[in-house]
Amino acid sequence: MYYETATNNHGLPHDPLKALVAPRPIGWISSLDTAGRPNLAPYSFFNLLSVNPSIVGFSSGTQKDSQRNIEVTGEFVCNFASVNLIDSVNTTSKSVASEVNEFELAGLHEAKSRLVKAPRVLEARAHLECEYVKTVELPNEDNDIIWSLVLGRVVAVHIDDEYIKDGLVDTLAMEPLTRMGYMDYGVLGSMETRQRP
Repeated sequence: MYYETATNNHGLPHDPLKALVAPRPIGWISSLDTAGRPNLAPYSFFNLLSVNPSIVGFSSGTQKDSQRNIEVTGEFVCNFASVNLIDSVNTTSKSVASEVNEFELAGLHEAKSRLVKAPRVLEARAHLECEYVKTVELPNEDNDIIWSLVLGRVVAVHIDDEYIKDGLVDTLAMEPLTRMGYMDYGVLGSMETRQRP
C-alpha cells in the first residue's frame, strides 16, 4: 500500500498513520480555569521532548479547554495513565461543557499539587507538575483544523514509591496505558535492555 498524506487517498475506513506511530504515551492533562474549576483530558499526541530543561508537549487539532486554561493560568499537570484507569481515561475524553468537572465525571479524586495550582489525579501512579512555556501553531494544511503544540516545563515529579525498585522506576510494573490506532489502547508487555555502544 502507498498513499500520499496530502490527499489521504488510502481507501481505508480510518487513517492508518496513527496505527503506525504506536504505541503513543497518553498525556492525561489536568488544569484549572480562571474560576478555579478543574479540567481533565487525555491527549494521545504527547511526549517528553527534552531534559535539562525537562519539556513535555501535547497537541490537539482543536483548541480545547486544556489549552485555553493552560495559556491563561500558566500551569498544568501530566498524570500517569495506567491500564487500571483505562475507563477513567476514556471517560475524560468525552466532549462536555467547560463547567463540567471531569474528575467527578470519571469518579476520580483530586490531589493537591506542590508547585502548581492545578490538581493531580489521586489515583495516578505518577505526576509531572508543569509550568507553561508556549504554544506553537503547527503548519496548517486544512483551513478547518489548526493543530497546536502546547509546551510545558516539568518543575516537579511525583512517583508512587511502590514502583521504585533497586533505585530505578519499574516502568513495566506501572503498566502505562498507551494509545494505538483507531479506538485501541495498549499496555507494555515486555522490555529488553541494551547498553549503549
